[in-house]
Amino acid sequence: MGSLGSSDGEKRLPVESVNTEAACALLASEQYGYVDVRMWEDFDRGHVAGARNVPYYLSVNPHGKERNLDFVDQVAALHSTHDRLIVGCRSGVRSRLATADLVAAVSSSSATDWSNLLTY
Repeated sequence: MGSLGSSDGEKRLPVESVNTEAACALLASEQYGYVDVRMWEDFDRGHVAGARNVPYYLSVNPHGKERNLDFVDQVAALHSTHDRLIVGCRSGVRSRLATADLVAAVSSSSATDWSNLLTY
């Protein structure tokens, strides 16, 4: 288990990273939702059953990656801060970045916790 937060003494929230087997077991329990942060075209090629797609990046081009500036708002429109979520992508890089953004958004708002965020 790791934690996310700033290095300037801000409250650090625990975020657990789980492997494929653990993620599958949690999803099978029907107690967790799955947020797939891959781009739409990748999601359309195949995804976890029941996954909701909220891309962290909108495009990747020779000039760099275009981040989805509405990412947190889009996740919030689909899930409450009390929902148990697994945030996943292909390699784990985007899901860690996305989870950090979700934790930062909750830390800076009046909400107290985004319950049980897991990265996959």
